[in-house]
Amino acid sequence: MLPKLFITDIDGVWTDGGMYYTAEGDVMKRFCVKDGWGVIFLRHLGVPVAIMTGENTQIVARRAAKLKIEECHLGVKDKLTLAREVCDRMGITLDDVAFIGDDINDLPLLKAVGCSGCPSNTPDYVKAQVDYVGTVHGGEGAFREFVETILKRENLLFSTIEACATK
Repeated sequence: MLPKLFITDIDGVWTDGGMYYTAEGDVMKRFCVKDGWGVIFLRHLGVPVAIMTGENTQIVARRAAKLKIEECHLGVKDKLTLAREVCDRMGITLDDVAFIGDDINDLPLLKAVGCSGCPSNTPDYVKAQVDYVGTVHGGEGAFREFVETILKRENLLFSTIEACATK
């Protein structure tokens, strides 16, 4: 069954986990544009995406706005509690959720959702707790790969690609 909500961490999933600082102290992150297609595919199918990240930076908010992701939660300390709140608001359970994360702070939610995944460069002790370990590193399209894997499992990938490619 297709999840009713996809939740994603950002640093280490949509980015390579690095933080780039300018001489003036500004922080920069590099996002992989390929992940945007995962959002587009899910939007086409009517499945919302929620960002939950421990970082509190407007860089993430800007990326979410560009992709029209309304559920963008910054500075999250307890992703599991927040996910339960979002699910309650949507009238779904954690079993209806897919989540991709990559580190220690993601473990409680990774273990609680119906479908969990991580990028290939995730620590082994996190990999051991998820349903799907990707083949690409964070920042190299890991979110898109996770989405495509689930869509393929549900026999929705190729029809979704075709529908989105013709828009």
